[in-house]
Amino acid sequence: MTHHWGYVGAVSAAILFGLSSTLNKIALAEVHPLVVAGLIYFIAGVFLFLVRLSPLHGRILALLETPTKTEPAMVGKDYMVLGLVTISGAVGAPFLFIYGLNQTTAVNASLLLNIESLFTVFMAFVFFKERGVKKDYLAILLLIVGVVFITTKGEFQRFTLAQEIVGNLLIVSACMFWGIDNNLSKLLSKKRDLPHLVALKCLAGGAVLLFSALFFGVDFRIPMSSLPYLFSVGAFSVGFSIVLFVFALREIGSMKTGVIYSTSSFFGAALAFVILREPFTLIQLSAGAIMLLGVYILYKKP
Repeated sequence: MTHHWGYVGAVSAAILFGLSSTLNKIALAEVHPLVVAGLIYFIAGVFLFLVRLSPLHGRILALLETPTKTEPAMVGKDYMVLGLVTISGAVGAPFLFIYGLNQTTAVNASLLLNIESLFTVFMAFVFFKERGVKKDYLAILLLIVGVVFITTKGEFQRFTLAQEIVGNLLIVSACMFWGIDNNLSKLLSKKRDLPHLVALKCLAGGAVLLFSALFFGVDFRIPMSSLPYLFSVGAFSVGFSIVLFVFALREIGSMKTGVIYSTSSFFGAALAFVILREPFTLIQLSAGAIMLLGVYILYKKP
């Protein structure tokens, strides 16, 4: 396995996760957000456990194998880290984001979500001592600028940080927890059986979110028409996407993986244009080109 595949994993994870914005939007028309969040994580966990029991599991492990970097099995301290990863990334962050989204505008939420990349880069720089050369920081800047314009369409006049302050703070807190998740997951990325690792995280996180929905008396009605979207997001946009994301963490580190993953907003906007006929402006197209340039600069050797 070469360094090249780390970038392939990060971009593939971003593409799969980008699909979720469109598919979730369809499901959210009839299903409560907290139920959607819990179900897609729970489905991801169940799906990956089924994959683990199938002949496909061996092939996936062979594709993700890095003999010089992988460790065969999890030990006690790994389960402690996995618990923290689950609490931060599969429970705390989705919970805070959903309730923050309910108390702020879509433009605010879209722009503030970009802070996740900043938290990921900052934590990788400070706590994991990850460093890059000058071209890496230029690429990171291009990716962050691109994702800001993709998500806001350049309509900064609609950004009202002084208003809906509680919702905005909840989303920023969610981004911090996702940043913690991204960096802690790097500690587990050396494990050989990444599908098993991700299955445990998703199953536990989904179960806690569904229990929370039950505790808060949320309406659990799920129309049959929503199930294909929920299963697709759970299996691919969450399950396989996280597996590829953790693989990329192993190969290229938290800093590069985190910012490349932000290209999911570009792929999500493009899919929404194709399927939902949502507007895809020249500003968004230009921002997408800037982001892809940033990925290329990151990938290119100095």
